[in-house]
Amino acid sequence: MNIFNFTQQFPDEKACRLRFKELRDKLGIKCDKCNYTEHYWHENKLCYECKHCHHRKSLRSGTVMQNSKLPFRYWFAAIHLLTCTKKSFSIEEIRRQLGHKRYQPIWKMVNKLGDVVGKRDNEYQLSGQMELDEGFFTTEISQEQKDKPLKRGRGSQNKSKVLVLAESAFVDNPKKESKPKRVTHIKMYVINDLKSNTITNIVKEQVDKSAELITDDSTSYNKLNEHVKSHQAAVVDHDKIPLLLPWVHIAISNAKRLFLDVHHKLKNEYLQNYLNMYCYKFNRRYFGDKIFDTLLNTAVSYSPDFKSKIYNRTLCG
Repeated sequence: MNIFNFTQQFPDEKACRLRFKELRDKLGIKCDKCNYTEHYWHENKLCYECKHCHHRKSLRSGTVMQNSKLPFRYWFAAIHLLTCTKKSFSIEEIRRQLGHKRYQPIWKMVNKLGDVVGKRDNEYQLSGQMELDEGFFTTEISQEQKDKPLKRGRGSQNKSKVLVLAESAFVDNPKKESKPKRVTHIKMYVINDLKSNTITNIVKEQVDKSAELITDDSTSYNKLNEHVKSHQAAVVDHDKIPLLLPWVHIAISNAKRLFLDVHHKLKNEYLQNYLNMYCYKFNRRYFGDKIFDTLLNTAVSYSPDFKSKIYNRTLCG
């Protein structure tokens, strides 16, 4: 959605609120106390009242805006900015565009959106031809680790481990010099370690049993064949792994470049929310203008678990 269409559809706070209520009504309202599905609407209080037990529920309750005092138009504008480009805007730029004085509420808003899109993508499993590998993203060193000598390589304190899964499909009559497979969906998960059980549990949850999986020969993947149709653990030199797993490494390199350009001092504990938004947009890269409506529907359908007490902009990521 371009800026002209956005301002035409949502010129003020009331237009945003009416659109949000329209989406909530389509999904249906269920009483938190008695599960009754018929409600009165109180315009002056912006809440629903159950016709059975008279329990009231706010318009924001059960959505991404739950417990938020930011205007509806802030949320709509943020969703527009996050979806109108292939890359993204920094949170500081979103704050500046909204004209809000404080950074922290806008940072929380964007992280809540990252939380709910992760919940949405976790509802489907990857299948078909699958690539799997891990990437290492540079993040800020925690306060507990700052006084210790900086390690090198994948064990460094400023490297966060991320498991990356890419679903692909073979292309009929691929063009010259193009890849024989096209990527369809990706998922990325921040993990604490590279132990076999850690990776196996994620694969069990996120990959369909009919998938055909290809990885390198790391011992971290030695139990995966029990949970998929087939598992090919190829023995290759380290510098040739990107040739074996092209889409995984393209996804990793693109995400690293995006974060380097957009985000400042990423913290490991919030990295997952940024990865969620990156994967959500990547998986819907052909939606065009519809991605705005898709993210808006997701915002209405899910409530976030995100919580933080950080108020310093330089520490937020």
